[in-house]
Amino acid sequence: MTHLRKMMLEELERRNYSERTIRYYLRFVERFAQHFGKSPDKLGPEHLRSYQAYLLKERKLCPGSVEHHVAALRFFYLRTLHRPEFREFLPYPKVPRKLPNILSQEEVARLIEASSSLFQRALLMVLYGTGMRRAEIARLKIADIDSQRMIIHVVDGKGHKDRDLPLSPALLETLRAYWRWLKPRIYLFPSRTRRDCERPISDKTVWLACIQAAKRAGIRKPSNPHLVRHYSVCRTITG
Repeated sequence: MTHLRKMMLEELERRNYSERTIRYYLRFVERFAQHFGKSPDKLGPEHLRSYQAYLLKERKLCPGSVEHHVAALRFFYLRTLHRPEFREFLPYPKVPRKLPNILSQEEVARLIEASSSLFQRALLMVLYGTGMRRAEIARLKIADIDSQRMIIHVVDGKGHKDRDLPLSPALLETLRAYWRWLKPRIYLFPSRTRRDCERPISDKTVWLACIQAAKRAGIRKPSNPHLVRHYSVCRTITG
């Protein structure tokens, strides 16, 4: 590990960035250096300008992807090397914002009814009923369900923050039936590959549950967890 890479890693870790973000940031700065065949601390504004143009025009990355590259380079120059003057040479590209094509209430109902098992039905109902992110659902524990206060406690959510979400009577009834059927011990949705050492499912399992149920329900519209979650959030906001 080079001295610069170690410095950047330490800065990322002490700011409590996620492992995934750390991995991507280090990779993006490394690619920037490899593109010019020089150490990144030897590269200046003209290199940054041409590299951003290269990502957009030659590699044809979408503005959202280039935005992640810029964020990594900003962190390297501003936080690791302490060169605030580089900020003006690292503008974020304009990213067009589109409204998601969310599912209708009827489509969400069909999605849940098309569940292949009680495991999948409970998982989809948590997603629909709470608007939780798929990684949060994957890590959800039995102890996080508070039936007395009718809340679900989300631990270490986005931004490493905890929050409480309302638990509806219909969802509680489904979760109770699901618990009597599977009897999970720690995680609400344990991985069923190793019952001797309970571990949570991966967030990909949540994604696959949505895709498979949508296919059985004959829903042609994109039906990933993000869109089902969007429906739940919009329903909460609009009442």
